[in-house]
Amino acid sequence: MIPSQNGLPAPLGTLDDILEAGDTSEKPMKVFIGHNLGNRTFLMQMPMHEFFAMSEVANDAGRDGDTVAQRKLDPVHAHKLAIYILKGLVSAAIERREILKKESSAPLLDMMRRLGKQPYMAVQPLVVNIRNCNPRGADIRGDRMVDQRTEETAAFKVFLAQRHVLWVIDGQHRRKAMQIVFDFLEQVRATRQYPKKGNLLGFSDGDALNADDAKVWEECFEVARTYCTILIEVHLGLTPDEERQLFHDLNRLGKKVDTNLALQFDNSNPVNLFIKERLIDALGLQVIENDVKAWEDDEGGLPRKDVVGVNAILFLNRTNISGANPSMVEGKTDLAYRFWTAIQAIPGFGEERAREKTVAAQPVVLKALAKLVFDFSFSNRKPTDGDELTDVLLTRLTDVDFSHTNPMWQYYTLTPEERMRNGLDGLEAYLPSEESGNRDLGSHQLGFMRFGAKHNDIYPILGDMIRWRLELPPRRSAEARIALAAA
Repeated sequence: MIPSQNGLPAPLGTLDDILEAGDTSEKPMKVFIGHNLGNRTFLMQMPMHEFFAMSEVANDAGRDGDTVAQRKLDPVHAHKLAIYILKGLVSAAIERREILKKESSAPLLDMMRRLGKQPYMAVQPLVVNIRNCNPRGADIRGDRMVDQRTEETAAFKVFLAQRHVLWVIDGQHRRKAMQIVFDFLEQVRATRQYPKKGNLLGFSDGDALNADDAKVWEECFEVARTYCTILIEVHLGLTPDEERQLFHDLNRLGKKVDTNLALQFDNSNPVNLFIKERLIDALGLQVIENDVKAWEDDEGGLPRKDVVGVNAILFLNRTNISGANPSMVEGKTDLAYRFWTAIQAIPGFGEERAREKTVAAQPVVLKALAKLVFDFSFSNRKPTDGDELTDVLLTRLTDVDFSHTNPMWQYYTLTPEERMRNGLDGLEAYLPSEESGNRDLGSHQLGFMRFGAKHNDIYPILGDMIRWRLELPPRRSAEARIALAAA
C-alpha cells in the first residue's frame, strides 16, 4: 500500500509521486488480504464481463516472447466451457428474477429446459498475477474498510489502474470461454440471428431470433455484466518463471477424478440422466463403478463408463456424451429403453460370471448393437424402412448365438474350408475387404472369445456379422464393397 504519515496519506511533492500514486483510470476493488503459504495475495470478486476486460493471457510466443507462462489454448475445451457458462447465465437470470421478486420468465424457463437443467452450476475461482507491482503490494494504493459497529477491519479497498493487468495463471480456458460467450451474445443481439457456425445452443443454427429469445439473451448479457461474479485469487509481482511454477503446481499436483465417479456425480448430461433414471432406477440395469478385471469375479454388472460409451453411440453416434443437450436425446429415449430391455433378455447377460457365459457382456458387442439401432432409426441417412429393421433386430436378438463357441466371432482366423464347414459361407458379402483395415477382432483362448481393445475398429464388423445372421441389409451395397476392395 502507499505509505502514510500519522494515519494520513503521504504528501505528493512531485509529478513522479502523482503518477506512482495512481491515475484517473483507477477502479476501486474490495478485497480480502491473505497469505498463501506466506505469499501475500488478494481475494476478490468481480462481474464476469469486467474480469474479462481487465485480464490477459501470456500464451502467444510471437506476442509475449519470454513472458509466456501458459500452455497452448485448446479451442475444443474452451468451447465446451462456453456452453456451460451460457447455460449458467440463463440459470443466473432465472435466479436473479426470483431474488428481485419479479415475475418468472417463460422464455428463460423454456431456454433452460432446451439447454438442459442441472442441480447446481458454478465457475471455479481463477488464479491471476499482477506483474508490475511490489510482491507485497506496497505500491498499490489502498484503504482499510472498517465495520462502524465493531470498529474491526471488514475488508480492504485497493485501487487498480489500467497498468494492473490481471495475468491469468490458472483459468485461461475459462477466460476464453467467457470471450466466446460474449461474442455469441453480441452477435445474436446485433444481427437478431443465430450463427450457422459457433452456435453455442446445439440447435437453431442460422435461424432468426424470435422476440422471446431476444429477451433471453438481453437478460443474460445484463447478468454477465452485473449479477454474475467470479472469485479471483490475485498474486502480486510474480515473475514469468514464478508464474510457470505456480501453473505447474496448480495443474500437476492434483489427482484426476476417476471416470466412473465423475459420471456417477454428473446430473447435467441428458444421456447420463437417461442412464440413471430409466436404466438404473426403472429397468434395474446393474451398473458398477469399477472395471471387471478378472472374469471369474464378474458379478454381472457393467462399468458405468462402458454403459455411457454404449449409450453415446446409441443416441449420438459418438464415442462420448460430452456436449449432448436435451434436443439430441428428445424422442429417442423410449426406443433406447427398449434396446436395453432386449439386451437384458440375452441368455447369461447380467448374471454372475456373465462374461464367461456370453460375449454380449463385453462392451464392444453392445456398441455394435447400439450402432445398428442408431443407423436404422436415428441417423439422418436412415433407410426408409429403418424402424422396421430396428424392430426385427430387437425382436429377434435372442436368435443370435452370443456364446463364446459361435465360430462367427473367429471368422478372420478360419480358413475358407473351416468357414464353409461352420456354415459361414455368404458372410463375406457383408464384411469389408480382408486386405484393408484392422481385422484382428481378438482371440479365442481356453473356450472364451475375448475381443480386443480397439473397439472403434471392431464393433462395426461385429455389427456386420449380426446383420448377416438376422438377414438384415448389409452396411454397404455390393457395388460399394467391390469399389472399396479395388481401392
